[in-house]
Amino acid sequence: MATSGVRKQAGGVRQEAAGAGKPAGGGRRQAAGAKAPAGAAELTGAEALALRMTALLLRPHPTARPKDVAAIVEWFGAMQAQDAASGLWSLGLRLPGWTQADVQEALERREALRTWPMRGTVHLVPSRDARWMLDVTGVRTLAAAGPRRAFLGLSLEEADRAADVLGEALAGGGRMTRSQCQATLNAAGIDTTGQRGYHLLWYAAQKGVTCIAPHVGTEQTFALLDEWVPDPHRPDRDEALGILALRYFRSHGPTTRQDFAGWTGLTATDAKRGIAVAGDALTTVTVDGVEAVADAALLDAPRTPVDDVHALPGFDEYLLGFKDRSLMVAPEHKQAIIPGGNGVFQSTVVRGGRVVGTWKRTLGKTKVKVAVRPLVDLDAVTRERVDAALAAHAAFVGLPPAVEWPGPA
Repeated sequence: MATSGVRKQAGGVRQEAAGAGKPAGGGRRQAAGAKAPAGAAELTGAEALALRMTALLLRPHPTARPKDVAAIVEWFGAMQAQDAASGLWSLGLRLPGWTQADVQEALERREALRTWPMRGTVHLVPSRDARWMLDVTGVRTLAAAGPRRAFLGLSLEEADRAADVLGEALAGGGRMTRSQCQATLNAAGIDTTGQRGYHLLWYAAQKGVTCIAPHVGTEQTFALLDEWVPDPHRPDRDEALGILALRYFRSHGPTTRQDFAGWTGLTATDAKRGIAVAGDALTTVTVDGVEAVADAALLDAPRTPVDDVHALPGFDEYLLGFKDRSLMVAPEHKQAIIPGGNGVFQSTVVRGGRVVGTWKRTLGKTKVKVAVRPLVDLDAVTRERVDAALAAHAAFVGLPPAVEWPGPA
């Protein structure tokens, strides 16, 4: 990865920023901890979207060229991945030429892992950062879990006992599937029926006892976090907040402090502190008059529109990394992307940074069938480009594509 400071975690956020956030063009820019000054860069929504697509590594970046899973996940800080297949493709589409098997092998090498670091949601995170992220961003979710436990008929003592039982069962390098974990809890007299089992597995991971290890076949597995990652990074709290801010804005910006707080689950105070600690690696801009924050180096990237086409997974950071998705999604298309507002995002077809359709795959033994649903009129040339983007996904999973378009109305 060309951003040489990005792996130097132990020295704190300033070292990480040294390679990732310095302006390439000389003059000092306004640090993001302050109110947007009169001289702050003024961006239109279209310019901000162009820069954001670059930050998301969906277009060539002026300084960041991550070449493997570890570097991609570290660039983002965390990538939403409650759907394992979606998480694999989020990595694969940013690693041209890689296959799903290549990504899975990288996860077996522990270049990244899945756990519940933020908002009670599964993310891919840098393996050595999982513990401090749970400590900093997971604590509020853990503290708020009481009502859910009560609803499920669980006591705090039962949840702690379940974590202890799993810790003992996995000790010594063990790895168990979800069903094996639940069977172990049942054998210890802990009821896992209904949603209790899922909650207890979540709780053990949220406490830092376990983490989600790579799948065995189609089933999720769990391992002890301290054994899976025996040499974790241990930044102090200020450094951790600064690292979170730097990673979020360099991979998602320009965007707002509110989006950062929403993504991490941090309080507004902690979000503001993280931006301040990141210092002049970040800069304040305005987007259509609204104050936002960006990686200072990103302002040297092209801001002109690009007519590119992507086939993105449903839970990609392109949408899941933001509370305000208005730059990417037209209001009339929200229902098609999140049917019923149930939190299950459809995979999207993106052209020029905007969602223009959705797609759904069905994996067969001999092909991957993909049904496309356009949300705007797409001409024949654009449809061919969508076909090509979907063919890249099919190559990733190792099957030929069979793309289906709706017939005439």
